[in-house]
Amino acid sequence: MAKYLPHTPKETKFKTLFRYFVQGVVILAPVAITAYILYTIFNWIDGFLRPIFITPGIGFVLIIAFIIFIGWLSSYFIMESMINFFDHWLERTPGIKLIYKSIKDFFQAFGGDKKKFTKAVLANVFNNDVWMVGFLTDDEMEKFNLGNDMVGVYVPQAYNFAGQLYILPKERVRPIENISPGDAMKYTVTGGVVES
Repeated sequence: MAKYLPHTPKETKFKTLFRYFVQGVVILAPVAITAYILYTIFNWIDGFLRPIFITPGIGFVLIIAFIIFIGWLSSYFIMESMINFFDHWLERTPGIKLIYKSIKDFFQAFGGDKKKFTKAVLANVFNNDVWMVGFLTDDEMEKFNLGNDMVGVYVPQAYNFAGQLYILPKERVRPIENISPGDAMKYTVTGGVVES
């Protein structure tokens, strides 16, 4: 919660109003931006079925229910076999496989069986006194002929969905053990302003 600024006797009326304005922005901006993002996501999902269903929200509920239904179906053996067949077909189709495999791997890195962002680390990339929060995504670089003493570290960017992959010697990477990987990600993408 924002800390309120104390009133000083020598403040002019303009300074007082400006102080209240800044205080109001600090309180309202996170709420307004969060509400706007949620509203945009809701409208975007709901818009897929808007030509069929005129009532706002019906499309959103149906699409979320469909996604849950597919997730539930995939837990059964017969459906799992069909999904695996479809998955195998997409991964072998020229042109499509590059797009499909990249997107699939990206989503699985966050929430699938092959989660990658589970080992938060401090990476010493540019200088002995400069450390970056990142995630160990590959603990051997033999495939690049760099040997077993090099590792892959993904460093996300603040307030962005982008990031950078660095290949570093193991001795320049330290595990983060005091906070969870989720808290480390939150700390990094917010530029260190969110307390873990």
